[in-house]
Amino acid sequence: MGYALYTEYGPLHLEPCPLCVFQRIAMIALGVVFLAGALHAPRGVGARAYGVLGALVAATGAGISSWHVHVQHLPPEKVPSCGPGLAYLWDAFPLRDVLNMVFNGSGECHEVNWLVVANWTRVAR
Repeated sequence: MGYALYTEYGPLHLEPCPLCVFQRIAMIALGVVFLAGALHAPRGVGARAYGVLGALVAATGAGISSWHVHVQHLPPEKVPSCGPGLAYLWDAFPLRDVLNMVFNGSGECHEVNWLVVANWTRVAR
């Protein structure tokens, strides 16, 4: 997350696409699960519950990253047009519609920069 924030607010000024934002949310959620598990320090069934929850969150994030990599490797003729920003989508549509629009892809999610952040977040999980 530190590197993602550095690329956005540091000298690179890379604006995250909607799929990047969802990857960040999944990464933060995984960190929260790890922190809760570490602070709670359960044994037995509780430890397994944290493990399953962590695995589900990590699998969700890996799925988002994998989809992002897929969108980035679409042929130019299949790339969807750039849509409105995520902030507008949150304000104008219900959650289900926002998720549907984001995961159908948008042009800004197709751009591959030298960082290939989606691949690295998939590996990090």
